[in-house]
Amino acid sequence: MFKIKKLKLSLKSIRKFFRRLTDVLIPIVAVSLLLGVIFGIDAPFVGNVYTNVAEIIGLIGQDGLLALISIIIILAYLKKK
Repeated sequence: MFKIKKLKLSLKSIRKFFRRLTDVLIPIVAVSLLLGVIFGIDAPFVGNVYTNVAEIIGLIGQDGLLALISIIIILAYLKKK
């Protein structure tokens, strides 16, 4: 019984950590994508994030989907606030 409580406690703390981590990383990615759309991939720091997301979207094979996903991420972040 004690081991189960300890396991539940550790799983809760792991979930809490990842929730906080995503709360920090999502705005950074959203701003990077927005700056990449506005200024292009030549902007410092933005190029790496924008290029990586573009490669992931390229695997899906749809052109123009990157802008749509960027907008969805930005709107999801703004709606959360």
